[in-house]
Amino acid sequence: MRVTVTALVVSPQHAYEGRPADGPRPDPVAPLRTEIEIRAGYGVVGDRYAGRAAHARAAVTVLAAESLDHVERVLGRPATAEAARRTIVLRGADVDALAAPGRGGTGALFSLDGGAGPVRFRAHRAAAPCRWMDAVIGDGAWAALRGRGGIRCAPLDDGVLRLGPAELTVLEPAAPAPPRARPRP
Repeated sequence: MRVTVTALVVSPQHAYEGRPADGPRPDPVAPLRTEIEIRAGYGVVGDRYAGRAAHARAAVTVLAAESLDHVERVLGRPATAEAARRTIVLRGADVDALAAPGRGGTGALFSLDGGAGPVRFRAHRAAAPCRWMDAVIGDGAWAALRGRGGIRCAPLDDGVLRLGPAELTVLEPAAPAPPRARPRP
């Protein structure tokens, strides 16, 4: 399906630490990019989660631009990709449907190709918004993003993604966990 990559965010440090009331730390460099380099099993070059074992299944986050539009409609103020801190923002796809459904489900296997060749990702769990959204976007942003916070993914290929038109291909849809066998009496 044709989509548009509307934002690419690379954050070298975690800006949302401590208490939201204290505000975020300033970024040492602007996090918005026109192009990102992705490495299989590693993440996005230069990002705070790249190469960290604890984030191997969540090294890349993907959000639907329509989720930001929803927050803007609800709050009456802009909700930016930079504030949401998701790595890739796509317009034109139901991103949240790619997450693993329920406990033990399998997320979708999908690829994104913006012209430099496809990069495959395995979606894992939903990327739930945090309370920081109220501090950086506005009161009510956290609630408006519930169920629309995007997905956490593991990159399976090396490649480059750029802003602009892209092709999203679902190679394997998300699937619920198989039913558990009942023990025989």
